[in-house]
Parts: sequence; structure tokens; C-alpha cells
Amino acid sequence: MPHPFASTPTGAPRTVEAPAPQAGPLDGLLVADFSRVLAGPYSTQLMGDLGATIVKVEGPSGDETRDWAPPERDGVSTYYLGVNRNKRSITLNLADAGDRSLAQELARRADIVIENFKPGGLAKFGLDYASVREGNPAVIYASISGFGTAGGAALPGYDLIVQAMSGLMSLTGDADGTPFRSGVSVFDVMTGMQATVGILAALNHRNSTGQGQQVEVNLLSTALSAMANHSSTYVAGGQVPFRMGNAHPSLFPYEPLPASDGDIVIVAANDAQFVKLAGALGHPEWAEDDRFARTVSRNQNRETLRPLLVAALATKTTAEWFDELTLAGVACGPINTIDDGVALAERLGLKPVVQVGTGDAAIPMVRNPIDFSLTPARYLSPPPALGQDAAEIRQWLSRSDADHENIPYDESEFDL
Repeated sequence: MPHPFASTPTGAPRTVEAPAPQAGPLDGLLVADFSRVLAGPYSTQLMGDLGATIVKVEGPSGDETRDWAPPERDGVSTYYLGVNRNKRSITLNLADAGDRSLAQELARRADIVIENFKPGGLAKFGLDYASVREGNPAVIYASISGFGTAGGAALPGYDLIVQAMSGLMSLTGDADGTPFRSGVSVFDVMTGMQATVGILAALNHRNSTGQGQQVEVNLLSTALSAMANHSSTYVAGGQVPFRMGNAHPSLFPYEPLPASDGDIVIVAANDAQFVKLAGALGHPEWAEDDRFARTVSRNQNRETLRPLLVAALATKTTAEWFDELTLAGVACGPINTIDDGVALAERLGLKPVVQVGTGDAAIPMVRNPIDFSLTPARYLSPPPALGQDAAEIRQWLSRSDADHENIPYDESEFDL
């Protein structure tokens, strides 16, 4: 299969050949990545892992996350490193006519364009969807924003602001304490995943019809969808959820509870699970008690049940309870730090860390979470230095034959 730099969307359905073993499932697709920071780069890294060729377009100063340190590795922010592998970097100043022309040519040749400029911000450069579609009708054009393109177009799309304005922070923290943000930029990451889902759905539609289209996602809509049962509590039930610390509004026990040396998370999400928990704690009679026998009754009587559970758990350590409860079929787990979580994944055979690159340039990174039986994720190149591939990409974009068609890009011609 030719290198995706040779791809030229034509508007006609493409012939899709069955991939050879070990080929990436997105081999042959070229992504023009005009995004930065987290949501867009996370999406394009996922696609790069699966075989798409990603050309990361950066302004002269680069993606700002390159400098978001500490922490860092060899002078580069680990924030940037975490979401930019399997990409090639070119710096283009869109205010410069020559660079702007190259950016437009890249978008014309791309299968996918992804951007997270302020809504409407690319129109003045001829890189908005309407402009790109004129020369590339089969393009899948993904736009990421904070609050959509209508009334919220001018609002800045930072994850923290969306956590606050969506209602998530009102749900996070102690019931009588201060609202807290999530420790992770959850809506940036989720929006990147939603963008990837939308892009793949649009690609499937293009394979059937030859039609490209625009895919739009925004952090606020993602947040309302991702809050799932809490959003439904208000939308379908007319009730506004409230902060409950680590407690669950509908289930008990479903939270950390203290053992002799620290907390352990215990889950009894249905009556059968509570029977196992009660037996493992040496009190099978609890499962026969009308106050605790059913999910609804455990919820209603949680303040009666909690001290009974705490007293039973106080007799052993979290490690001892983890072993005993797991053996009894009770869902539970210690509250780990990140290093503990990585070590656990290693012990479970999940192989969470991959070395990306070779020799001294190799960077340990968290692997793509998707497993394929035939077309596994690949880790061909570490996150690129700013503009490291600019010369090759500029040369390729500047070349055409007499009919102005793309010259096929020879993968062996340049160092990948």
C-alpha cells in the first residue's frame, strides 16, 4: 500500500483491501493535525497508533504543551510527550502567504483534517471546512471546541472551566466541603475520544458513499454526556445531583471504607454481591436483615450499615482484605498511586508501558489501550521535535506532475 502522503481524496468510494497481518487498521490515511494541547493531539495519537500518518502542524513557537513543565524528560514536557507519538512535525506560519499555501495544500491532500482553533478562526486562512471541502470534497474535517459554534463560540475551551460550568465540580468533593476538579483533564481526553469515534464513523460513511463531512465535538456536550447517570438524574428525573464525597447516590456499599491500616474500596452493586460481602466479613445474617437485604433498603439504611462494615473491616489490613474479599468474589481494591497502578497492570499482564523509538532516543510511554487480534497498535516514532520533518514535508507538498496531481510519496525516500 502506498504511503498515505500519496493519498488524494476524489469523492468516489475507495477500494479497501483486507490488511495484511501487522498492518495498522488505519494504514493509508493521512491526517492533517492543526490541533494542539490535549483533546486533538490525544485523538490524533490514537489514530497514529493505528497506522494513520499524522502531520502535526505547529506555529513557529510550537504546541504550548512542549513547555508545560515540570515534569519533563530531557528538557521536554512529559505532558507533550504523552500525547504526540507517531507524528511528524512541520512548523507553518499561517500569516505567511507561502506557508499558508502549503497548509492549504496539505489539507487538500488529507483524508482527515482535525483542528481546535476558536470557532471560525481558520476561515481567514482558507482552512475552514467550507474552504477545504472545495478542493477536497471527500475530506473528513473534525472541529473541536469548548462550547460549540453557536452561543458559546467565544468562550475559552479549557477543561477546568468546563468541569466547573458543566456541573462536574459540584459533584466532586466532600458533601460539606469545597467543590473540586477531577485530578485529570477528563473532558479533554473524552472529547478527543469522541472526536475519534466521529471521524471513524464518518470514514465508514465515506467508504459507502464517497461523501466527506464535518464532525464537530465540544467539551460541554461531551461533559453532559459523560456524566451519564448524573445528567439523567436531572434531565429524566427532575432532580439536581449533589456532592456526596466518595459515596454513590444509588448504591451502598460503593465507596472506600477503612480497614486497620487505610481505606479499601468495596463495591456491592447488587444483592448477590452483598451476600458475598456479608459472608466474607463473617456476618452472613446481614444479607437476611430486611434493612440490608435489598439495594433500596441498603441505600435507605446506609448510616446503620456503615458502622457495622467499618467494625468488621477494622480487624485486618487492606492487603489482607483485598486477598480475602477477592477470593470470595467481592469487587474491591486498594487506593493506589499512579506507580502502583502501573505496577498492577504489569502484574496482570497488561503490558502498560511501551518503548517508543530506538536506542537512547527511546521514550517509555503508556501503550494504546486497544488490543486487536490482527492489526495491533504500532509505536513507530517518539513525539517529534518542533519542525523536525519540515524539510521533507515542504518538499513533498511543493511537488506535482504536469496535471497537478500528487506525486506518490515513497516511504523509503525519507527517514521515518
